[in-house]
This record gives sequence, structure tokens and C-alpha cells, in this order.
Amino acid sequence: MFDPHRDDGYRELLPGIRQKTRVFGKKTLMAQFTLAQDSVLPVHAHPYEQTGYLVSGHLRLRIGDREFDAHTGDAWCIPADVEHGAQAVEDSVAVEAFAPVREDYLPGADG
Repeated sequence: MFDPHRDDGYRELLPGIRQKTRVFGKKTLMAQFTLAQDSVLPVHAHPYEQTGYLVSGHLRLRIGDREFDAHTGDAWCIPADVEHGAQAVEDSVAVEAFAPVREDYLPGADG
């Protein structure tokens, strides 16, 4: 599966946070997120391992009981079922892979 770069195809998950699925297979799914400055992803947990890379911007991440200021080029891994959240310190773009596949992120899913 290939997914050429396009600026459209995003859906708003929360105010200031947009997501689009780039590619997926039987075991993994890769999504791209845009986060507007000051947007907040509330602390939550899910059964997916989540590995991310900050393409641009600055995020303040919370993973479990640790906080991390992520800057362009930084990466992270969030184990399944661990509470995590984020705040966009500035406009940011992140790419994250999920395993197993998040069915709510598959094309055509309601979310």
C-alpha cells in the first residue's frame, strides 16, 4: 500500500487536533496528526502500543507518570494500556504507528 502526500483527508478528533490514516496492514496502522498550538489531548489509555515521531513542532507529552518535552525529531513509545496525554506547545505534526490496528482509524470508520 502506498499513500502519496496530500493535505486533505483529515478528520477533527478534538478541537485543534486532526488525524488521518496514512497506511495500514494486518498488524499495524500509521496515522498522521496535526495539533494546533494550545490544543490538548486529555489523558487516556487504550489497548494499542503507540510509537510516535514528531515531524515538526513542540509537544509536552505525559506517558504514565513521566512528562517529556518533545521537539522536532524526537520519538516515543507508549505501551498498551498506559495512560498518556499531550499538549501542543506550538503547532505540531506527529506520525504515529499503532499495533494492533486501530479499527476506529480505518478508512470509513466513524471514529
